[in-house]
Amino acid sequence: MSVSSVQPAQAISSTNVHGAWQLLSYDVEEQANGNTFAPMGDNPSGYVIFTAEGRLSFMLSAEGRQPGSNAEERSALLSSMIAYTGIYRLEGDRWITQVDVAWNPEWVGTEQTRFFAIDGDVLTVHTPWRVMPNWPEKGLTRSIVRFKRCR
Repeated sequence: MSVSSVQPAQAISSTNVHGAWQLLSYDVEEQANGNTFAPMGDNPSGYVIFTAEGRLSFMLSAEGRQPGSNAEERSALLSSMIAYTGIYRLEGDRWITQVDVAWNPEWVGTEQTRFFAIDGDVLTVHTPWRVMPNWPEKGLTRSIVRFKRCR
């Protein structure tokens, strides 16, 4: 079942998001000027999986990642991925995840809110506006992530 872009956000139900979604793109938008950039390259990879039982698993990886050959290189790999899981709930056009495991320990025990829309087999996700520690000089930014439904 899918939701058309002409349907109101309230029509989105958990059955619409259940299943696996493969990453199409990951961009970041700057609020001040509308510019976008691809922090993990033009071809990152990843998935988000929503189970019927209410669990979410999210994994995103930068293009071109290579195994680290020393502690410094292996440590640097953490900045080229995003991964978390937890129990999610839907509220209108938002999904909120109570994070219980994450690549970033600061997220564990927090709620992560994402705004989303489904158009056919495409899921578009926006984070709230925030200042990211990876690029604080850019001011307020938000991530825009697009997925396609796995068949």
